[in-house]
Amino acid sequence: MAKTYVKFEVSNEVVAKTYEALQLAKQSGSIKKGANEVTKSVERGLATFVVIAGDVEPEEVVMHIPMLCEQRKIAYTFVPSKQELGKSIGLIVPCAAIAVENQGTATAQIKDVVGRISGSMPKSEAPKQEQPKQEKKPQRAPKPAAAPKQEAKQQE
Repeated sequence: MAKTYVKFEVSNEVVAKTYEALQLAKQSGSIKKGANEVTKSVERGLATFVVIAGDVEPEEVVMHIPMLCEQRKIAYTFVPSKQELGKSIGLIVPCAAIAVENQGTATAQIKDVVGRISGSMPKSEAPKQEQPKQEKKPQRAPKPAAAPKQEAKQQE
């Protein structure tokens, strides 16, 4: 039975590429594992990609993560098994969710996965590809002209 928090289905090919991307990100970048760590990473704006297991019990543990990702415009996907998700990053225990903070050498694989899942997601939920941010120089407000001192006039 499909979980209520799983918003779209992902093909087995995309799931396999997701696991590969996570392995590379673990080796060369930085990740956060577990629902609590993922939530913190997303809320702080550090996460660049989130993977959520589709068989988490109770559902409430990870139910909020897709909504947070949509609010923050962070790409996310689902995989069918929390056991396999844990194995993909070298854990011997299951893992409910993983956030990739520093992609390392997995950048190309993550972009490929995001490109493939954006076709599966409803248009309103699809995360937008990040555009390079251009630095804007802060505009300074002009200083008000110095008012004549009232004290000098009162002394005369």
